Amino acid sequence: MPASTLESATQEDMLSVYNINVVGPMLVTQAFLPLLKKAAQGSKQKSLSCSKAAIINISTIGSSIGNPPNMATFPVISYRCSKTALNMLTRCQSLGYKDDGILCTAIHPGWVKTELGTDKADLTVDQSVRGILKVLSHLSEKQNGIVVDWEGRTVPW
Repeated sequence: MPASTLESATQEDMLSVYNINVVGPMLVTQAFLPLLKKAAQGSKQKSLSCSKAAIINISTIGSSIGNPPNMATFPVISYRCSKTALNMLTRCQSLGYKDDGILCTAIHPGWVKTELGTDKADLTVDQSVRGILKVLSHLSEKQNGIVVDWEGRTVPW
């Protein structure tokens, strides 16, 4: 995820990050789709949930069009654009796979203390993972096709 501004972003950076963050999740979903459909068909649960069958894409608050972080705070044009495209992929998946009984949601894990998030981040890996697991256990049709954060709050498009 190279730092980039509107002036410094390159075609190569944009395509590389897009391939990782959009094309990769699309191909993984396509590979697992027969198993997801089989799981959903075999489930006794009627409503959409992670217990039945789910596609969970990892997004970011940086992809929000409705409430984007300041450019100085998050100067990564290629990454932000690719995650916004991932959000649309999530929405398309939710529309395309709803009748198959597959829940499709994107989740923002928070700003996590990792190599990517740095030591300045708000959350430890443990806090983020615990939050995500709690959110996953409560996902329903209400969250199908949207982005939520590690605490279950809706992230504005």
